[in-house]
Amino acid sequence: MSKNISQKKYEDYELEDFLTDEFFTQWVKSPNENNSHFWEKWLNSNHKKSDLVRKAAGFIRSIQYQENAELSNEDYIEVFENILKGDLSATPIKSKNSNSTKWYSFFSIRWAAAIVLIVFCSWALFESKIYSDGEASEVVWVTKVNAAGKKTIIHLSDGTSIHLNSNSKISYPENFSDSLRIVSIEGEAFFDVIKEERPFIVELQNAKIEVLGTTFNVNNTNEDKVEIALVSGKVKVNDNIGNQIMLAPTEMIVLEKNGQFSKKKFDLRSITGWKDKYLIFTEDDFDTVIQKIERWYGVDITAAGEFKEHWAYTGQYHDESLENVLEGIAQTSKISYSINGKKVEITK
Repeated sequence: MSKNISQKKYEDYELEDFLTDEFFTQWVKSPNENNSHFWEKWLNSNHKKSDLVRKAAGFIRSIQYQENAELSNEDYIEVFENILKGDLSATPIKSKNSNSTKWYSFFSIRWAAAIVLIVFCSWALFESKIYSDGEASEVVWVTKVNAAGKKTIIHLSDGTSIHLNSNSKISYPENFSDSLRIVSIEGEAFFDVIKEERPFIVELQNAKIEVLGTTFNVNNTNEDKVEIALVSGKVKVNDNIGNQIMLAPTEMIVLEKNGQFSKKKFDLRSITGWKDKYLIFTEDDFDTVIQKIERWYGVDITAAGEFKEHWAYTGQYHDESLENVLEGIAQTSKISYSINGKKVEITK
């Protein structure tokens, strides 16, 4: 083969390239967290290659590796020379432990690929076996997006449930692999992860959370920081610059965009109350109050008048209407408001 596979991108691969790629064959034969993560993501972005990947993976699976095969030096040389020459008419090698004759696939996937290229017409003989032995399943990713004012509960294939907050997005495989459970999140979500052997990975913009079974809240709505609050169990947080932090229940970590982080205790209702319909303000400045209301109710707010820098509001509302919340703020903060559909005006 004249082409240099190492210089080609996977999207340009042909059948023989996949068969001779060590990282690909390792995934087919011995999937683990690293290779499964990569190939699931890659297949999701390269649907047109799924049939080719299925054929390559099926062929790799169809090759039977005989354990404890014992070949004499003469037999080894004979088979090796026949492979190089593409001579498939050679006499099969006899097993020392059996009267029947068998082929021993002691050679690597690279030589198997060479045979495929030389005698490609024999592919039809393998076609039925590929499908019967199982296909390389195409990874189907699901994406859920909540607009402002909308909250949903998502149930994953392993039994894990996720509360997805407003202005948030989550992506996950329709069915997890045998070795890994992975989701990605933008915005805020509360996770109740089913405990099992497969690790559960939550990917954020600048961090990764590893869990087995636990409940925790992730707030990724602020571009400058990420907040992770652990309710039960244990999680390990890895950021993009190499920090690795373990959290215990009732601990919260704040990861800054510049790589700094801090751990602290947190109030459960203040952090996770949103999933139970609690809208909570805790010494929030005017801009924070506006942002929370806009996100919670899916409205646009304009403000008129001068609001002092030290203006702050504290209050708690459970499943209340927009009007009741604004009325509660107005009673203590000397503001007036008007509601016109999805438009709200607040004046001082």
